[in-house]
Amino acid sequence: MSSSRQIKRVTLTSKKNWWMVEFDEESTGADPPSIGTPTTEEPRANDSQHERTPRTLHRQTPRTYETTSHASAPIYTPPTNPSTIFSFPTPTSYSAPPNPTQHLAPVAAGSASELFKCVVKKPNVVQLEINGEMQSNAKDVTTQFLAELRVYTTLARHRNITAFLGCLENVGMVLEYLEGRTLYDVIREQKDTLSRAKKVDYHNQLLDGLTHLHAYGLSHGDISLLNILVAHSMDTIKLFDFGRSVSAESTYASPDDDLHEQAPPLPPSRNNSRFGHRPPPIPLPQVAPLRKVEQIYPGTRPFSAPEILRGECVDARLADAYSFGMILVCLDRCELVDVKPWDQRKDKLPKGFLDGLDVFGDRCIEYLKRWDQGRRRLLKSDMMDVDVSMHS
Repeated sequence: MSSSRQIKRVTLTSKKNWWMVEFDEESTGADPPSIGTPTTEEPRANDSQHERTPRTLHRQTPRTYETTSHASAPIYTPPTNPSTIFSFPTPTSYSAPPNPTQHLAPVAAGSASELFKCVVKKPNVVQLEINGEMQSNAKDVTTQFLAELRVYTTLARHRNITAFLGCLENVGMVLEYLEGRTLYDVIREQKDTLSRAKKVDYHNQLLDGLTHLHAYGLSHGDISLLNILVAHSMDTIKLFDFGRSVSAESTYASPDDDLHEQAPPLPPSRNNSRFGHRPPPIPLPQVAPLRKVEQIYPGTRPFSAPEILRGECVDARLADAYSFGMILVCLDRCELVDVKPWDQRKDKLPKGFLDGLDVFGDRCIEYLKRWDQGRRRLLKSDMMDVDVSMHS
């Protein structure tokens, strides 16, 4: 009979993904029992040195934290693959906000708990073989999830923006569950019954949500009829899908540009040290810090601003204003409109495109100008009075 070391006991410790494993030496040829939990090493036969010695074994998990001796808190390094965005441990900035269900109604309640509906949004990576080469959307999925998380973890709660409830490790982000229709469905179904008062109400809610977003220095990036939900509860407008959002403080690059290749060179060093350069003996003028470079992607046509289609965007919030103007044209006419791509790239609108707009005509003219020729910005002070007497 050969002597083999068997697993005697497995104890769960206070640290997540850690187990205390004790080995025992038995005279048996039977296979060791499986515990269903991966470990980092296999038991070795006739290992008398470690006989009956408890061991703490750890399952290796990709981590995205870095610590330094000068930092009191861990530094989060953005992942490069969507599968690692929500891996353990997720950064504290992605955790649930204080009292996340404060304004949500439970679907059921018991003596010890309440149940809420929610939406779990997780990365969906697709790989295809095209012309003998494997293509993947992993990079774009990562960009969109990080952009959306930046919006949800930066903004204060607002009634016209989908509520963020936190993140689930190894799954994705959690958002409030909304029952309603997209603005596209509302316009299509109520084409002949949508009153002027309701159009103005939708205008005001949408403007309120977008100006709230812009106040934090962020754009939406993909405003369209399909990214605006009209919740059944009091016809509340809800903005969602912030995957194309960018910061107003950034400079913008084309999606085809390689940002790693475009990184600005480091300042010249006077002591030829690769670790930096010593301060010069005489003071130099203050230099503005380098602005972060973000790739800006076209949104949904015909709502995407012409300067983004041309790859010349300078002000992302002005691009949102163009999209808002296109939404108002659709809302005023109660129909989906279109512009030929080659004309839209040149800031051209079809003849008569802005004729007959009874509700938002003057504003649409201002929102659909060229960005560098006086396009109107989105301002909360542009709210319109709702004529309740005309509300159907």
